[in-house]
Amino acid sequence: MKRVTDVPDRLAQPPADPTRANDYDSFAEAYSAETENNLVNAHYERPAMLALAGDVTDRRILDAGCGSGPLSAALRDRGAAVTGIDASAEMVALARRRLGDNAALHVADLRDRLPFADAAFDDVVASLVLHYLEDWGPTLVELRRVLKPGGRLLASVDHPFVAYTIQDPRPDYFAATDYAFDWTINGQSVPMKFWRRPLHAMADAFTTAGFRLSVISEPQPHPAARELFPDGFRGLSTKPTFLFFVVEVPPSGTSSEN
Repeated sequence: MKRVTDVPDRLAQPPADPTRANDYDSFAEAYSAETENNLVNAHYERPAMLALAGDVTDRRILDAGCGSGPLSAALRDRGAAVTGIDASAEMVALARRRLGDNAALHVADLRDRLPFADAAFDDVVASLVLHYLEDWGPTLVELRRVLKPGGRLLASVDHPFVAYTIQDPRPDYFAATDYAFDWTINGQSVPMKFWRRPLHAMADAFTTAGFRLSVISEPQPHPAARELFPDGFRGLSTKPTFLFFVVEVPPSGTSSEN
């Protein structure tokens, strides 16, 4: 599960070499440690995803981009049967260390066909991963394939407000564009590359893939963060950082337009 770490630090970084971007194998340990208990991930993004998921008892959930497994662990603790995938072998190894040798974990790229049968899951969580993809279409079609009728995809992405007004501002909101930058994590500088797109393009991608839009959410950080991170809490609670979607596979016999 890929996580945006410290937004102000990220914005201060110079452009990175995009040819080396997003290699989580090279900094998996540092990234996992950085995001375990920080403000943006542990006290904002993950609680928001869990709140949207609701009661997951006995639900089969695919954690698409599981990283080192913190969201998988939280969902499992709430009674779900969780399968995790990530493109980074090092991240999957860390997730296995967290979740145990018997955990259902696989190295798999969301740009490829997934190693699961049709309708294998009740839910998919895609936590801060879609903005790594230039084209959401094939990935969303594949995620819809592995969801049962009536199943849900819960996704979080960089908010367009941040992507267009703060991060390397561009004059055209309506163009889908990429941007590269360096993260500094535990003293290590790592190149990253994200894709940004307008809100309507995100919604269109979901519906084109056959999903039905259920929820668009701009949540607040967890209240506990106010005392734990007094300096960062106000900024995170007054300016959007991530955008959350819940989209559904229509039940059998209906279409995404109904």
